[in-house]
Amino acid sequence: MTAVLVLNADLGPLHRVSLKHAIRMLCRQVAEIHDSEPDRLIGVYPMPKVVRLVAYVVTRWRHGRGPAWSRTGVLARDGRRCAYCGKPGTTIDHVLPRSRGGSNSWLNTVAACGRCNQRKGDRTPAEAGMPLRTAPWVPSWSEFTAR
Repeated sequence: MTAVLVLNADLGPLHRVSLKHAIRMLCRQVAEIHDSEPDRLIGVYPMPKVVRLVAYVVTRWRHGRGPAWSRTGVLARDGRRCAYCGKPGTTIDHVLPRSRGGSNSWLNTVAACGRCNQRKGDRTPAEAGMPLRTAPWVPSWSEFTAR
């Protein structure tokens, strides 16, 4: 199922939703199609790629701290690339292992391939001799919605 970008009434990006959720928004008339795939229909609606809300939604909370930590968010932040070797990353690795007091936070987790994650094990990158190619960071909302 494809993701559909949701724009605020002022055309600012808000988030992505499933195609099913976007169709529900169109049926309830809280959104309208901003961009769609040509020649593809779902019932009476063209296949939406981008929908725009009819009424403006205040998003003050987005100007404060960034998005909450999640496994999906870490993979998206790192471009689904292993932080150790650069190959496709499918797992999450804790830079400071949880058994040593590490936490699930943006600054302590990176995307990793299964091989590197297994090789690093319960050690820090320095102990394993596996330097990080990029340091983990806390993404902002604008970086998160742009992907």
